[in-house]
Amino acid sequence: MARVAIVTGGTRGIGEAICLALKEQGRTVIANYGGNDAAAKAFTARTGIPSFRWDVGDHEACIHNCNDLAAEFGPIDIVVNNAGITRDGVLHKMSFDDWNEVMRINLGGCFNMAKATFPGMRERGWGRIVNIGSINGQAGQYGQVNYAAAKSGIHGFTKALAQEGAKFGVTVNAIAPGYIDTDMVAAVPAPVLEKIVAKIPVGRLGHADEIARGVAFFTSEEGGFATGSTMSINGGQHMY
Repeated sequence: MARVAIVTGGTRGIGEAICLALKEQGRTVIANYGGNDAAAKAFTARTGIPSFRWDVGDHEACIHNCNDLAAEFGPIDIVVNNAGITRDGVLHKMSFDDWNEVMRINLGGCFNMAKATFPGMRERGWGRIVNIGSINGQAGQYGQVNYAAAKSGIHGFTKALAQEGAKFGVTVNAIAPGYIDTDMVAAVPAPVLEKIVAKIPVGRLGHADEIARGVAFFTSEEGGFATGSTMSINGGQHMY
């Protein structure tokens, strides 16, 4: 029986590429999304992957929906926490809501989805959790104290939970993408984007499927010795 995978923020951009990579891997894939019904409907029509709407920042919604999906599709063995938002601005202009919403969804979503699925993985003796961090959680970024803090928190969350899961066959890893050619990056003004690309040693933006291949490795049967790791896929922009 195919293992069941949930990808949050799975109907567009990096999330869609991850869904397709896991489907190719033979998984039963379910995409979560937060609000764009039209995009989700088009995604499902295009890929055949079912999509379900809930707010990953809502703890009870994560518990409820994961329980329902497990009852319908089978135990959830793979979770990719990809959902994320931005509310950029320098600190002195950033509202508490701008801070709180990014933390609630980007970091809180990882906790909520883990609470909904990690106990079952632990009991069954197999599981894969992959959290999508960011180069900006590693290096920081002007005007993103909320986003950088949330993504940096993801990397610490990953290392701590990996220690809890290791002896139970549950791996927890993270990927820190650099600048990828998604809608989020496309919204960056052209002059700013040119400056960003100029700082990437390989000389281009990344592609969503390059992130997806990293996820496919971490979620594979063969990836069981990798846990607590952060894979940086950023074209050499940040090395440490």
